[in-house]
Amino acid sequence: MSHTSDAAFMHEALAEASSAAYLGDVPIGAVMVCEGRIIARGHNRRELDQDPLAHAEVGVLRQAARVLGGWRLSGCTLYVTLEPCVMCAGALVQARVARLVYAAGDPKAGAAGSVVDVLRDGRFNHVVDVSGGVCQAESAALLQEFFSGLRRGAASG
Repeated sequence: MSHTSDAAFMHEALAEASSAAYLGDVPIGAVMVCEGRIIARGHNRRELDQDPLAHAEVGVLRQAARVLGGWRLSGCTLYVTLEPCVMCAGALVQARVARLVYAAGDPKAGAAGSVVDVLRDGRFNHVVDVSGGVCQAESAALLQEFFSGLRRGAASG
């Protein structure tokens, strides 16, 4: 994929992240692309569903598997606005996703190189090609705005 198309798909993931923020959830969004088209999209739903597994990536992986009719998502690229956590990185390996493109790194929980690198660890049965920093500023701004809003609310409450 070209950098231009990576940015275009990441903007779709950012739109999903905005939907999460609107619903009161951490603004993380994702889209799955296969053969140049979006086959699944979603955003964080942990607060909405009260489900610790309702990360954007997990929902999109499930949706993409349904669309493709199988759990192997080889040949697909996941675009996500924040570097995946260990759970989500493990799910990408298990689903055999070919490529991950993320916007902002996560220095506290990132499993695509920031804290650990689950996706490129050759000891696993699958390695994911990783690109980070696509639309990083937009994603970071969305996250900062969300969390500063929470802090303002907590301070006034």
